[in-house]
Amino acid sequence: MTNAVNIAASGSLGGTVLPSWTTAGRPASPATGQTGYNTTLGYPEWYTGSAWVAYNVAGSTVSVTYLVVAGGGGGAGTNGGGMGGGGAGGLLTGTVSVTGGTSYTVTVGGGGSYGNNATQGGNSSFTPVSTTAIGGGAGASRNGVSSTQNGGSGGGGSEYPNSALFGSGTSGQGNNGGQGSSNVGGGGGGGASGVGGNAGGTGGNGGAGTYISAFPSSGVSGYYAGGGGGSQNSTAGGNAGAGGGGYGGPGSGGSNGSAGSYGSGSINGGTNTGGGGGGAYASTPGNGGSGIVCISYPNNYKLATATGTYSQTSSGGNYIFTFTGSGTITF
Repeated sequence: MTNAVNIAASGSLGGTVLPSWTTAGRPASPATGQTGYNTTLGYPEWYTGSAWVAYNVAGSTVSVTYLVVAGGGGGAGTNGGGMGGGGAGGLLTGTVSVTGGTSYTVTVGGGGSYGNNATQGGNSSFTPVSTTAIGGGAGASRNGVSSTQNGGSGGGGSEYPNSALFGSGTSGQGNNGGQGSSNVGGGGGGGASGVGGNAGGTGGNGGAGTYISAFPSSGVSGYYAGGGGGSQNSTAGGNAGAGGGGYGGPGSGGSNGSAGSYGSGSINGGTNTGGGGGGAYASTPGNGGSGIVCISYPNNYKLATATGTYSQTSSGGNYIFTFTGSGTITF
């Protein structure tokens, strides 16, 4: 017994009338391909053999979970002295309602560039979300403070003459950078879950990133938006925040750009993590890491179509789209 219902012609124009049911009153033993109108959800659906899936109906809505991370700020360096680490890109996560048949724009910000005049990371956005994730602030150099030091998270301050200055983060997206120390080192860039460390006996540590677990088994779970470590002008540089720029490698610590005492690793912010770049003393600092946009929603709704640089997976009863570059998605 399949509870299948034959559809008969109805009306003077020969139209058809679908059977209807509520979500709770769906057929108990549906046949593969069985179709009807779900009055609870407000759109027609069909049975795949294992799940009920909505037809592509303009105007239907579904709630999606999102992660939007902007590009991290570049670390300062190359002219000597204690240099600030780059701030992490702003991080936004939550749920939002989208409409079937509507195309939405996804923008993924690039990482900021390193240097004496390091640059801010690029903004990221997903158009149903009213707030834009702001790119991470640049690290400050010894010879000046970049006008782009504020951001999603703020860039770290430099040593003299700007040791008291640091970049400000954006409320709800990130935290302030750390303060530099005169004649000692640069502050760490701010992270999504913590402020950047102030320079002291070493360069300041980068602020902690945020661990994201809302996209299981998709290669997305992990730390995002950690700040880059600040450099020291004579001893060791600061660690990067989780998900941030590298730590202890050339440029993020150590005299004359040699390796610091905190381990080893690249000083660039992690690709598609929004991490800040590490600061450098007399060596090459790190670029900020590019951002990312992830979208997840129940697979009893239709599979969206997308353009741009993305991957699509399924996990835990959800469709998951991961954008590592800009594009569009149509639900």
